[in-house]
Amino acid sequence: MVQLHVHYNGWVVFLSYVIAVLASYSALVAASKIYRAEGRIRSAWLAAGSFVMGCGVWSMHFVGMLAMHVGVHVHYNLGLTLLSGFASIAASYIAFRATLREEVNLLKLGGGGFFMGMGIVIMHYTGMAAMQTDAVISYEPWILACSVAVALAASYAALYLFRLFRFAPDFNVWKMASSLVMGVAVCGMHYTGMAAARFQSDSAVPGGGSDFDPYLLAAVSVIALVIVGTLIGALFFDRNVLERMAYLDSLTSLPNRHGLHRYFEGRFSAANGGAVLFIDLDRFKTVNDTLGHDVGDLLLQQLAERLRETIAGEEKAELFRLGGDEFLLAWGEPSVEKVEALAVRILRTLKQPFVVNENVLYMTASIGISLAPAHGTERSALMKAADTALYRSKAAGKNRYCIYDENMEREQFRRLELERDLRKAYAERQFFVVYQPKWDSVSDCLSGMEALLRWRHPQLGIISPMEFIPIAEESGLIIPITEWVIDEVCGQNRKWRETGVASVPVSVNMSRRMFESEDLFEVIAASLERYRLQGSTLEIEITESVAMNNSVDVVGQLQRIRALGVRVSMDDFGTGYSSLGSLDEMPVDILKIDQVFIRKSNIQTKRAIISNIIAIARNLELEVVAEGVETKEQMEFLQARGCRLIQGYYYGKPMPPEEFGRWLDQRTMIGTEGR
Repeated sequence: MVQLHVHYNGWVVFLSYVIAVLASYSALVAASKIYRAEGRIRSAWLAAGSFVMGCGVWSMHFVGMLAMHVGVHVHYNLGLTLLSGFASIAASYIAFRATLREEVNLLKLGGGGFFMGMGIVIMHYTGMAAMQTDAVISYEPWILACSVAVALAASYAALYLFRLFRFAPDFNVWKMASSLVMGVAVCGMHYTGMAAARFQSDSAVPGGGSDFDPYLLAAVSVIALVIVGTLIGALFFDRNVLERMAYLDSLTSLPNRHGLHRYFEGRFSAANGGAVLFIDLDRFKTVNDTLGHDVGDLLLQQLAERLRETIAGEEKAELFRLGGDEFLLAWGEPSVEKVEALAVRILRTLKQPFVVNENVLYMTASIGISLAPAHGTERSALMKAADTALYRSKAAGKNRYCIYDENMEREQFRRLELERDLRKAYAERQFFVVYQPKWDSVSDCLSGMEALLRWRHPQLGIISPMEFIPIAEESGLIIPITEWVIDEVCGQNRKWRETGVASVPVSVNMSRRMFESEDLFEVIAASLERYRLQGSTLEIEITESVAMNNSVDVVGQLQRIRALGVRVSMDDFGTGYSSLGSLDEMPVDILKIDQVFIRKSNIQTKRAIISNIIAIARNLELEVVAEGVETKEQMEFLQARGCRLIQGYYYGKPMPPEEFGRWLDQRTMIGTEGR
């Protein structure tokens, strides 16, 4: 037996290294893509990445074998050759699966590296077994052991790099450098294994024969490069087209909800501190309703650009658009002082006028802030806390920021409970109506009443209308509740008239939602007819914001209602959005001075406002009622200014209908004794 000497073609060896580097780079890129994907998309990338990396490593191995020259002809068993390729793909699959775990310690990483390394060893020596030649192949045990050690070390290093670069962009200098190192490791394992092989033959002719097949080499190389190139091309397309569509908002080019999810999984570390700011435009719906969605979109683009400029100097600050006029700012490792300072800058920036299609728009925003780890460490917890704080900012008057605290959570929970119980309250008739008198201070007699809704909760007791009415309006339950109140008031008014207790009009407060339903006229007409009442026995009270709302035909509905004989009162006059220029065009009969002015009627400026409201009502031939009168001094001041109709605790508090008759008898008796 003659020992055959092994020679290598240097250019083919270099080609095998190039294939190994490309396969390594593709594997590193695929690892980050697999980790960030979910569901079926992740499975598809896992299968594609395993196939490409496995084929790349196998191609490098096969090209490396073709680079070898031993002086005898070599053929390959197709079945064993394919089996070696399958082993390479399986080893790649193990590698990628190991990178998917959220938490991996050194022991688990070592276990994954062991199975991957053994898969590569099996691939290599199965490929060697596929060689069919007259030579006898044997192995040097210690070099073979070294090749196994190199395979295990290379596999462990590959898994470490996969974990290290799973969040890195698709192109990364360190990723490219790591690919060069991985290429050396993969080739090192192969050529160490080849060095362990000893070829002996009786028929070899020194320097004769050739086992180098340039056509086979070209075919294998082209297939390997095409496979790797296809993956790189797919990754490029995914990165520049599909990923942009999936993770970026098409209107503002900001990351969207999917981008936010990926950011929190990969780049936001709550343990090191952080902040989430929910930013929401105030009254953005009005812009869309009045100027159109095209103007609204242009406004959002300008808004996004201003926000980008505002946070440009802040490290680790990332801006997202969640949809509509909702934006979110995630910021890593800021102090509370920095967060508050940035919130103030954002509010100040957004108050500057926007010019959109020759429309000058003055906007404000509300901001809710949550802090990590104080308010949570997970994305959902931080977003929920920021959203709760945003709601508080809106409720507090908008154009401000608010930092979350636990009291807000309790209030939010109570609000959700009340919203749930409101439906049951309506079905089980837990609501009741109390009546507050309106007194003519000059004639000293009852001139009317206001019906006020109350809720007796079976567990929580009496719930303030200031608390449950806004919830009822948002949920839409205010519509059936108001219909019930109108019917209840008309029924009670009929009873009082029949028993001789009182024959005065009763007023009912109307929500904006009642006008949006466009059924208010029919509801009122039906109740008046059901209880055989004239329209003059009923009044409806509307706020200034409802009266000035142009989005629904409020004026037209009020005119039809007044045609029934029902009078209309403008409640809380002077505190809303009324325009004195159009007040005379509004179909109202009564102005009610808000109690905010009455409480401070000892202040000269408030007295001047009250006097002007009374003068306006007199000149427009409207009645005027003062709310919240509690003292004799307030009543005498109003009388002196010409306001005779008084409502407030000075004359009577809200009371249930069964007490109203007794109160009226006592009040009449006091008036008679006074005269």
